Amino acid sequence: MKAKPVVPRELAHRDVEDAVAHYLAEGAETAALGFIDALEQAYSHIGRHPATGSPRYAHELNLPGLRSWPLTRYPYLVFYVERSDHVDVWRVLQGQRDIPAWMQDPEDI
Repeated sequence: MKAKPVVPRELAHRDVEDAVAHYLAEGAETAALGFIDALEQAYSHIGRHPATGSPRYAHELNLPGLRSWPLTRYPYLVFYVERSDHVDVWRVLQGQRDIPAWMQDPEDI
Protein backbone atom coordinates (compact mmCIF):
# COMPACT_ATOMS: atom_id res chain seq x y z
CA MET A 1 0.00 0.00 0.00
CA LYS A 2 1.27 3.43 -0.93
CA ALA A 3 1.53 6.03 1.85
CA LYS A 4 -0.98 8.87 1.74
CA PRO A 5 0.26 12.45 2.00
CA VAL A 6 -0.16 13.93 5.47
CA VAL A 7 -1.66 17.43 5.26
CA PRO A 8 -1.72 19.46 8.50
CA ARG A 9 -4.36 22.17 8.87
CA GLU A 10 -3.41 25.70 9.92
CA LEU A 11 -4.26 24.99 13.57
CA ALA A 12 -2.00 21.93 13.52
CA HIS A 13 0.85 24.09 12.17
CA ARG A 14 0.24 26.59 14.98
CA ASP A 15 0.18 23.79 17.56
CA VAL A 16 3.58 22.60 16.34
CA GLU A 17 5.02 26.13 16.31
CA ASP A 18 3.77 26.67 19.88
CA ALA A 19 5.32 23.40 21.09
CA VAL A 20 8.68 24.18 19.50
CA ALA A 21 8.59 27.73 20.89
CA HIS A 22 7.88 26.32 24.35
CA TYR A 23 10.88 24.00 24.22
CA LEU A 24 13.12 26.78 22.91
CA ALA A 25 11.91 29.21 25.60
CA GLU A 26 12.90 26.60 28.19
CA GLY A 27 16.38 26.44 26.65
CA ALA A 28 15.76 22.90 25.46
CA GLU A 29 16.96 23.05 21.87
CA THR A 30 17.65 19.31 21.82
CA ALA A 31 14.09 18.65 22.98
CA ALA A 32 12.72 20.97 20.27
CA LEU A 33 14.65 19.08 17.59
CA GLY A 34 13.58 15.74 19.09
CA PHE A 35 9.96 16.90 19.05
CA ILE A 36 10.23 17.68 15.33
CA ASP A 37 11.81 14.28 14.66
CA ALA A 38 9.07 12.51 16.67
CA LEU A 39 6.40 14.47 14.77
CA GLU A 40 7.93 13.51 11.42
CA GLN A 41 7.97 9.86 12.50
CA ALA A 42 4.31 10.10 13.59
CA TYR A 43 3.33 11.70 10.26
CA SER A 44 5.19 8.97 8.38
CA HIS A 45 3.43 6.26 10.39
CA ILE A 46 -0.08 7.67 9.98
CA GLY A 47 0.54 8.24 6.28
CA ARG A 48 1.34 4.53 5.88
CA HIS A 49 -1.11 3.15 8.48
CA PRO A 50 -3.88 5.68 9.15
CA ALA A 51 -6.26 3.10 10.63
CA THR A 52 -3.91 2.31 13.53
CA GLY A 53 -4.66 5.48 15.49
CA SER A 54 -6.97 5.42 18.48
CA PRO A 55 -10.63 6.31 17.84
CA ARG A 56 -11.15 7.18 21.55
CA TYR A 57 -11.86 10.89 21.01
CA ALA A 58 -14.04 10.22 17.95
CA HIS A 59 -16.61 8.65 20.25
CA GLU A 60 -16.18 11.23 23.00
CA LEU A 61 -16.49 14.19 20.61
CA ASN A 62 -18.97 12.58 18.19
CA LEU A 63 -16.55 13.12 15.30
CA PRO A 64 -16.68 9.95 13.17
CA GLY A 65 -13.33 9.03 11.69
CA LEU A 66 -11.23 11.11 14.09
CA ARG A 67 -8.15 9.24 15.29
CA SER A 68 -5.14 10.11 17.40
CA TRP A 69 -1.56 8.91 17.39
CA PRO A 70 0.96 9.62 20.17
CA LEU A 71 4.41 11.05 19.59
CA THR A 72 7.23 8.86 20.84
CA ARG A 73 8.87 10.28 24.01
CA TYR A 74 6.74 13.47 23.92
CA PRO A 75 3.37 14.06 25.60
CA TYR A 76 1.62 15.06 22.36
CA LEU A 77 -1.11 13.50 20.26
CA VAL A 78 -1.68 13.98 16.52
CA PHE A 79 -5.40 14.20 15.73
CA TYR A 80 -6.35 13.32 12.18
CA VAL A 81 -9.00 11.98 9.81
CA GLU A 82 -8.20 9.67 6.94
CA ARG A 83 -9.50 10.96 3.60
CA SER A 84 -9.58 9.07 0.32
CA ASP A 85 -6.42 10.80 -0.98
CA HIS A 86 -4.64 12.13 2.14
CA VAL A 87 -4.47 12.21 5.92
CA ASP A 88 -6.06 15.40 7.26
CA VAL A 89 -4.23 16.47 10.46
CA TRP A 90 -6.52 18.63 12.59
CA ARG A 91 -4.42 19.28 15.70
CA VAL A 92 -1.19 18.35 17.49
CA LEU A 93 -2.05 18.73 21.17
CA GLN A 94 -0.37 18.11 24.48
CA GLY A 95 -2.08 14.99 25.80
CA GLN A 96 -2.65 16.39 29.31
CA ARG A 97 -4.90 19.21 28.07
CA ASP A 98 -8.66 19.15 28.06
CA ILE A 99 -8.75 17.59 24.60
CA PRO A 100 -12.52 17.93 24.00
CA ALA A 101 -12.35 21.67 24.73
CA TRP A 102 -9.38 22.17 22.41
CA MET A 103 -11.05 20.26 19.59
CA GLN A 104 -14.24 22.34 19.65
CA ASP A 105 -12.95 25.20 17.47
CA PRO A 106 -15.80 25.77 14.94
CA GLU A 107 -13.36 26.98 12.24
CA ASP A 108 -11.45 23.72 12.59
CA ILE A 109 -14.29 21.47 11.45
